[in-house]
Amino acid sequence: MVKPIEFKAGTLTAMTAVLHEIDNVRLADALQVMLSGMGEFFAGEATIIDVSSIQGLPQRVDWVGLQSLLRRYGLQPVALKGAPDYLHDAARRAGFAILEGASGGLRQVELPPLKTEVAPPPAPAVTVAPAPEPQKTASAMVVERTIRSGQQIYARGCDLIVLGGVSHGAEVIADGNIHCYGPLRGRVLAGAAGDQTARIITTNFGPELISIAGVYRTFEQGIPPAIAGHASHALLRKTGESQSLVLEPLQLD
Repeated sequence: MVKPIEFKAGTLTAMTAVLHEIDNVRLADALQVMLSGMGEFFAGEATIIDVSSIQGLPQRVDWVGLQSLLRRYGLQPVALKGAPDYLHDAARRAGFAILEGASGGLRQVELPPLKTEVAPPPAPAVTVAPAPEPQKTASAMVVERTIRSGQQIYARGCDLIVLGGVSHGAEVIADGNIHCYGPLRGRVLAGAAGDQTARIITTNFGPELISIAGVYRTFEQGIPPAIAGHASHALLRKTGESQSLVLEPLQLD
């Protein structure tokens, strides 16, 4: 007999939107500038709203208006993190789950120390320790195929190396650099965890959108001819007090 419902353990990867203020009008202006008004940019990603960085939160927050604003860009707000207790009831009524602490709702429990008996010290012995095994470090994720439209690849905590291409409508994300040795199309987000030294490097530049550490650039007006279809890289460069995203051709000769 088939059960009407089953519960299975699983893993959900969620975007975290870290807010530094809670004014929906100012947030709307910031998103418009950051994403150039591209609706559905995030393609329905589950999102945790983190308000722990905001000092002096008001007594009332327009949670419904905030949800509507984020959904306009394809984000699906599902949980609230870092809010004081007096905001919890209103957030729950708006449909938010409440996550507690930095662990995202998982409570950390300290176990009492184990009782141990003191044994007499053993006689000294000389032993030869085996050589330690070399540790493997995940410095890069390597994808040996073309990433098709509708697919998303995320290299968490490392670089992403694509030995094929990235098609229109695909999305590649990495906390480090992104290297693509085929045609680079779609959406390309490097330095996703905030690394401002990350770069996007490709042998054939032609994406719809690029981002490094949250600084975005779109190409509705076309890609500069010196870059389009050529070996190029994108990086952040400091100009005054701000960072600008620049494109430069690669000299491979």
